[in-house]
Amino acid sequence: MRIDILTTFPQIIEAVCSESILGKAREKGIIEIRAVNLRDYATDKHKSTDDEPYGGGPGMVMKCEPVFRAVEALTATSMPTRPRVILMTPQGKLLNYKMAEELASQHYLIVICGRYEGVDERIREHLVTDEISIGDYILSGGELPALVLVESVVRLVPGVLGDETSAKTESFTSGLLEYAQYTRPADFRGYKVPDVLLSGNHAEIERWRRRNSLERTLKRRPDLLETAPLTDEDRAILSELQAEAADSARNS
Repeated sequence: MRIDILTTFPQIIEAVCSESILGKAREKGIIEIRAVNLRDYATDKHKSTDDEPYGGGPGMVMKCEPVFRAVEALTATSMPTRPRVILMTPQGKLLNYKMAEELASQHYLIVICGRYEGVDERIREHLVTDEISIGDYILSGGELPALVLVESVVRLVPGVLGDETSAKTESFTSGLLEYAQYTRPADFRGYKVPDVLLSGNHAEIERWRRRNSLERTLKRRPDLLETAPLTDEDRAILSELQAEAADSARNS
């Protein structure tokens, strides 16, 4: 898999992509991630990538030419498929697990990091295939959102994680939040690990984890239960949890 990140601050991208999971995936040759400096594709002597907006207004807008030239130069090389060209923007679709999973199946992604007041609309209209947001808030640029996107995608590529089952048990993979996790010591300042996790009874542990996952989702993200694939046993557990919550509310 190849990912090119178009940015005016390539050092930000390189600093993160050289470490931890992303760095190891690059070292293994599983993923090729490149920070592409948009200033290298600017056409004027000052290497400008932004200009004042037509019609007036505050701030600066990212220019068409460097972005188009960069994408055209990158896609001139032979690749098995055309890339998905992604613009990181607060106006895009909100990133979720399903989206990351779908992008992880692609061979080539180009990610454009916006800056300033945004990008020239012609970039959206004639170059971009996907617009993605990481939340309803504003940052100074698209570099941090691009890195969030890249890590959420790369960790789902086969061979990237040391334990392939890790990604399959995380929050959202089953439509629910992940169950609580514990490690040594079993008793820390009187805060004890649930006995069932120390029992060695794998069937009971799995039942505890499923119940805990359902309970967390019910309390923190009940909206997820509307689309999660639930079994009859799951629904029975949820009914018990809701009854317990109602009893607790009456007694408080």
